Amino acid sequence: MTDKSEWQGRVGESWAAEYRRTDRSFTMLTEHLLAQTRGIDARHMLDIGCGAGELSLAIARGRSDATVMGVDISPDLIEIAQERGKDLPNCSFSCADASDWIGDKRANLIVSRHGVMFFDDPVAAFANIGDQAESGGRLLFSCFRDVSENPFFHEIQRLLPPSDQKPDPRAPGPFAFADRSYVESILARSNWEDISVERFDFPMIAGVGESPVEDAVSYFARIGPAARAAREMEIGARERFFDRVRELAERNLHDGIVSLPAAAWIVTARKA
Repeated sequence: MTDKSEWQGRVGESWAAEYRRTDRSFTMLTEHLLAQTRGIDARHMLDIGCGAGELSLAIARGRSDATVMGVDISPDLIEIAQERGKDLPNCSFSCADASDWIGDKRANLIVSRHGVMFFDDPVAAFANIGDQAESGGRLLFSCFRDVSENPFFHEIQRLLPPSDQKPDPRAPGPFAFADRSYVESILARSNWEDISVERFDFPMIAGVGESPVEDAVSYFARIGPAARAAREMEIGARERFFDRVRELAERNLHDGIVSLPAAAWIVTARKA
């Protein structure tokens, strides 16, 4: 579970420090989302859970006649986004919780790259997000499918000691929206219609450069389930664990890039 307080603290700090590698890991997904936006006529756009601003900035650069507002709960990520966007007058960022944030403009298009799975009350959150959209406004977001379909995560989890705990699959976190019918129900109950949920598979990049395997190992040590688990290990166990992570990276090294498959839903809807 990754809740609001973690994004405002340690998790947000880690993602801000690693924003370049995190954006890199989502390269193919970001391009796919951008392609989806290009067919939508919109003057005011809102990016929910914008993180360090990658998607917001890309949209703003391609639409100089439109405005883009990025909203994220992490002050560290928003600080990075603001610095990156300081020379883009049509792009701005706000540190706020999208579940109760109120903007000064109604959006024609609301987007999110994996930023909507962390709400304590997703129905209420999407109802508020809908209130920020004009009638007929469009919604486009991505979220992970089941962890079993995402080797980028479950291959790491297989290296960890087994746990007796069975977490709530719908608790706030990366895989809270893995169930397609659950996502459809949330949107329908929060006054969205014309809901579509499509599969999209992409490679998540973990390591590149002169030493892609070591780049991948250091990335896993900072972000995701490996990082969380490693913090709780004794030094010897941690070293053995990362030796296994290194072997995993080596098995997934192709043409100078370490990447593992990832599986997402691409969700679209329209404000009723």
